[in-house]
Amino acid sequence: MADAAVGGSAPRGGLSAGQELWFPRLSGRRLFLRRARYLISAVFETSCNAAYVTPIERKAVSKPLTGIRVLDLSKVLAGPLCAQYLGDLGADIIKVETVGQGDETRGWPPFPAPGLGTVFLSANRNKRSIAVDMKTEKGREIVHALASSADVAIESFGTGVAERLGIDAATLRSLNERLIHCSISGFGRSGPLKNSPGYDVILQAFCGIMSMTGDEDGGYIRSPISPIDQMTGVHAFSGILALLYAREKTGKGGAIQVSLFETALGLLGYNLQTYWERGVQPPKCGSSHESLCPYQAFEAADGPIMIGVANDNLWRKFCSVAGLDAIVDDRRFRTNADRVAHRKETLDHVQAALAQHSATHWNDALTAIGVPCAPINSIAQLLDHPHTGASDIIVEYEHQTAGRLKGVGHPVLIDGASRESGLPPPMLGQHTDDVLGEMGLSAETIGELRRSRVIA
Repeated sequence: MADAAVGGSAPRGGLSAGQELWFPRLSGRRLFLRRARYLISAVFETSCNAAYVTPIERKAVSKPLTGIRVLDLSKVLAGPLCAQYLGDLGADIIKVETVGQGDETRGWPPFPAPGLGTVFLSANRNKRSIAVDMKTEKGREIVHALASSADVAIESFGTGVAERLGIDAATLRSLNERLIHCSISGFGRSGPLKNSPGYDVILQAFCGIMSMTGDEDGGYIRSPISPIDQMTGVHAFSGILALLYAREKTGKGGAIQVSLFETALGLLGYNLQTYWERGVQPPKCGSSHESLCPYQAFEAADGPIMIGVANDNLWRKFCSVAGLDAIVDDRRFRTNADRVAHRKETLDHVQAALAQHSATHWNDALTAIGVPCAPINSIAQLLDHPHTGASDIIVEYEHQTAGRLKGVGHPVLIDGASRESGLPPPMLGQHTDDVLGEMGLSAETIGELRRSRVIA
């Protein structure tokens, strides 16, 4: 079978057996792009398995994104999580990783198996991994050939790096106008901080979130769930879905930019509105809420319980069960605004009442009348709870090197279908040969690329 080689002086009809594998060495951005387009045209016209270079047959499928191909050039958490969500909904995700190291979260402990850090496992299921050195011309040509038939490309490099590697929106969309290119950054691609590196904790600090987190007399606390990273991934996911929908009408893709900075500002929503109204720094409130009372953790007779009395109707219900009928219509406690203005007095009454019985007693009694409350569980208690067991959000799968593992399935349930684990998180370069073979490269060419460290 003719080999659609990466590089090579191929006629438009494809390569003949024994033909030279590589194009002559060229220089300059324009010549490089011409070389990539020449490669792509050759691949399009070969008679080999063209799974990555022929139009996708659209037909009724069980998952909404089956038939969509995604080139995941991102790393760490926001981009990989976005791509994982697309994969959960049926998209074919090709994760492009660097030769040698791969996604850096592979090296973050703990490790169920070498190269499989738990952060990596949490955001990389339903993907196939190829290891490519994009600093080489041949490596970039591989990525360009993949992008030429992809529906989506996601990258999260520092500002200017994607342009140097030739994987920016302008370059990839010049090869494929239907491509949706998503660029994820720390502080955005413009402005004074465009070149600043951005991790979740840095944005928690810079955007004032850390200044509001924790107890008033405590130190600075990082939210342990990386909310900015994860929400940035969700925003990227929603933007991609919007452009996939728009493309059905326009026939063209587009470019998306999402930053951790702007995600953090979005998360500050009502906190910023309060600041603009009052003009003062929002206080650290611990488990409580600046605008609601009682709305925080309390100590029952045997342990903590969280109470969420978010309106006056709930306050009356709470007082009826807690033995606080005598203060329901007291002018200090009648409305939420009254209770916020007299917070300490309100909390003293509530705490005294809750201390009379166990957390289980209060959880049962308050839940029965519709007052929001919950025990403050450990992770083990959460996983052991019958409600968690009744949900299929926890998925189990078999990994070829790590054995039996668990993960959190896609949070969205569509048409009541059960969640499936799908492909387990890949080993570095696990699918390189498969993907390049689908592009039409022969085993001989793949071997040469591997010997020259273009791939792994």
